[in-house]
Amino acid sequence: MAKASSKASAQKPASPAPAAAPKKRRVLIVDDHPIFRNGIIQLINHEPDLEVCGEICSAAQALSAVDELRPDIVTLDISIQGTNGIELMKSIRAVHPQLPALMISMHEESTYAERALRAGARGYVMKAASSDKVIEAIRRVLGGGLYLSEAIGGRLLNTFLTGRIAEPGTSSVEQLSDRELEIFRAVGEGRGTREIARSLFLSVKTVETHRAHIKEKLHLKTAPELVRAAVEWVNREANL
Repeated sequence: MAKASSKASAQKPASPAPAAAPKKRRVLIVDDHPIFRNGIIQLINHEPDLEVCGEICSAAQALSAVDELRPDIVTLDISIQGTNGIELMKSIRAVHPQLPALMISMHEESTYAERALRAGARGYVMKAASSDKVIEAIRRVLGGGLYLSEAIGGRLLNTFLTGRIAEPGTSSVEQLSDRELEIFRAVGEGRGTREIARSLFLSVKTVETHRAHIKEKLHLKTAPELVRAAVEWVNREANL
C-alpha cells in the first residue's frame, strides 16, 4: 500500500494587532460668545488627544451638563449668562471637587486670576493668548498642574512668600468680594440696580446693600461717584 505523504502546512506569523487609538480627553466649553466657542471647538478637536464633548452658553445649563457629559476638564469664561464664571466655578467645585477647570477669559488676569484660583480653577489664560498657549494650558491642567502667565504667576508667588495683602484703607478693587466686583463691573457697564438684580437673580435690596459696601470700601460717598469710578475702571481694564 502506497504510503501517504503529508506536508506540514506552513503557518504565517500572526500580524500584530493594530495599536488602539489613545483615548481622547473630553473638554466641556462654557462660554456665551458663539464666535469664540466655534473657534476653540475647532482648535481642540484638531488635537489628537482632545475632543469637545459639549458647549454651554449659560450657568443654568452648566452643572447639569457636567453631570450628564462627565468631561475630563471644563473651561469657563468670567462673563456668562446668568452669573459669572467665578460664582459658577464655586458651584462646580462644591459638587465636583476633583473636576479640573480652566478659566479662558477676555478679562484682565491681573484682576481675576487670583480670584479664579481661590474659587477652584486650576489656571487662567486670556482669550488673546496664542492657540498654542490655550492648548498648553488645557494639557497642563489636565495633567494636574497649574497654568498662569509668567507675570501673574510671579506676582502670586511673591504674595505667598511675603504674606503681602491689600492694606486696610487702600482704595483698590482688590478689596471687593467676587460678588461686589461683579456688581461694580455691571455699574460701570451702565446697568441699573434693577437690571443687575434681575440678571444675577438677586433682590434689589441685596444689590443696594452690595453697592453700599462697594462705596465704603472704595471711599466713595455718593451714587454718582460710584458710577464714575466704575465706568473709569471698566474703561481702564478694556484698554489694558
